Amino acid sequence: MKYRRLGRTGFEVSEIGYGAWGIGGRQWMGGTDDESVRALKRAIELGVNFIDTALAYNEGHSERLVGSILRETRAPIRVATKVPPKNLLWPARRGIGIECVFPYDYVIQSTEVSLQNLGVDVIDVQQFHVWNPEWIAREEWRRAFEDLKRSGKVRAVGVSINDHDPDSALALMRTGLIDTVQVIYNIFDQSPERNLFPLARQLDIGVIARVPLDEGGLTGAIGEDTRFQPGEFRAQYFRGDRKKQVVERVSALKRDLDGLAGGSLPEIALRFTITHPAVSTVIPGMRRVRNAEANAQVSDKGPLDRKTLDVLRRHAWQRNFYD
Repeated sequence: MKYRRLGRTGFEVSEIGYGAWGIGGRQWMGGTDDESVRALKRAIELGVNFIDTALAYNEGHSERLVGSILRETRAPIRVATKVPPKNLLWPARRGIGIECVFPYDYVIQSTEVSLQNLGVDVIDVQQFHVWNPEWIAREEWRRAFEDLKRSGKVRAVGVSINDHDPDSALALMRTGLIDTVQVIYNIFDQSPERNLFPLARQLDIGVIARVPLDEGGLTGAIGEDTRFQPGEFRAQYFRGDRKKQVVERVSALKRDLDGLAGGSLPEIALRFTITHPAVSTVIPGMRRVRNAEANAQVSDKGPLDRKTLDVLRRHAWQRNFYD
């Protein structure tokens, strides 16, 4: 496993991190807590030292599972979590004030709950789970972040940027008040490369890349006849003819990759994200031991070659399945 600096936090984090949304359950069906714990333990054994979770992941269940592992391991682990929007709207809506989403007292209280769930005295990275650029001049978020860091309960702060909208955080990054940004970045959504990544490198802000496998679309395992359990998040994400669209896009991608970079499609997708020097860590979900083992070894493969990258550039796909 290779490690990178998480921007100006100075934290050395594994290139392959652990996205803990799926282990929360509820919106992701088909797994068990025992299986999730085994997968997370195996990831840590293989060098993963960065875990991203959130208070909203099944009402703190993900945080509590992560906390149980932290109590058992001697490995130095960095943990990032998130304050959910008080109005429970993902993504943030334009025209709704921050007093309805991240009022000061609510941010402080949510952080206290996360500290208890995780069983730690300090959170390495506390993030807002959504962001609205209309809030940039408001003092609530600034005071909350500053006070949390001053109190010693949070080491660094950041935001998880709204779906497919990396430019919405550019003004926030320029304030100098955040340390990290979390953003969707994968073969299909390459938009952070235009403006966000250059600014992050300029300002030394850590970049956490999420959804590297497009919620499973870039694993190659989604077919037109794939069925998800009622209530599972992906039943909505891949509704209607979206599975057909994904199959067509992935088939074209595989054809173009034939004879180029070796490895499976998930491996190439993960290598794509860590090839960009602005990315500090990428956080695929890993609910099974076999996934943890496959993903962790990607770091050893190194960046993709220029010829392969040129092919992947042609497969950027502008769409929003979260709508």
